Amino acid sequence: MSWFTFTWPNFLYSFLALAFEGLPFVLVGSLISGAIAAFVPSRMITGILPKNGSLATLASGLLGLCFPVCECGIVPIVRRLIDKGLPVSCGVTFMLASPIVNPIVAFSTFAAFRGQAPWLNMAVRLVLGYVVAVSAGLIVRRLDPAAILRTGAVKTPTRKRLAFSVSPLPDATSMGIEASFLQNLIAAVRMACDDFIDTAIYFMVGAAVAATFNTAVDQQIILPLSLQPTLSTFSMMVMASILTLCSTSDAFIAATFVSFPIFARMAFMVFGPMFDLKLFFLYSVLFKKRFVVGLGIGLFLFIGIICSRLLLYLYAFQGL
Repeated sequence: MSWFTFTWPNFLYSFLALAFEGLPFVLVGSLISGAIAAFVPSRMITGILPKNGSLATLASGLLGLCFPVCECGIVPIVRRLIDKGLPVSCGVTFMLASPIVNPIVAFSTFAAFRGQAPWLNMAVRLVLGYVVAVSAGLIVRRLDPAAILRTGAVKTPTRKRLAFSVSPLPDATSMGIEASFLQNLIAAVRMACDDFIDTAIYFMVGAAVAATFNTAVDQQIILPLSLQPTLSTFSMMVMASILTLCSTSDAFIAATFVSFPIFARMAFMVFGPMFDLKLFFLYSVLFKKRFVVGLGIGLFLFIGIICSRLLLYLYAFQGL
């Protein structure tokens, strides 16, 4: 029996099912991201954070609940915030947490895992994403911003606390003169269209790979891999970094890998929105390459170890 048997009807059925389920969430996420970039001034975001550095880092992990932005549009927003005085640690925490800890992703994860303990998958993903993002932010808080930020990326790479008194950056709202609501609306739609096209392309490629994997590849081939906690976890993370999916839709892909245990798929849904191939280049716009590489390796090991240990505990509990 061949390990690979491709048929167009099976592939198209699986591919279209994923596309019709996931694309609406990509569209909603893109629209909200464009609206935030165009209408929400930077000081509105920084103004709700406490002045204490550690507490501000903890609170930054929850900003996505109020300002949901996917990973495709988070870097420009973080760049504006840091330029206006947001501590780098808070910026990194917001950058890593927002693509996961936000209501759109929570709802899409719940929808994707219907029939597969949706409440549990949604809760674990949000909690794990928050813990990882805050842990990274607290580590970054101990580093010198000048050693992290790319030269010229922001105007004020210093350690100063939140600057609440500054005026908002001219995001898409003003360029020397106050822009009209119509101009802001046009800018929001334009940015949303750009985000949707870029994100939809990655999602469709990921859906095609997932559909091929689930309909053409003999699942018995990968069964030994899926039964190993460490191998299954790290292999799913490698796949997430290659597929470069959007956090608003990656749960629909992860839910199809039913042969892999829950925490291996959780590693896929946490590591992917925090670091993949496209994010490596996006992060390099704001941060130095050495920091970006270190961030990727640190996240890969940290998430992999946590999810592998959780799988071992789960297997031990089931074996009782």
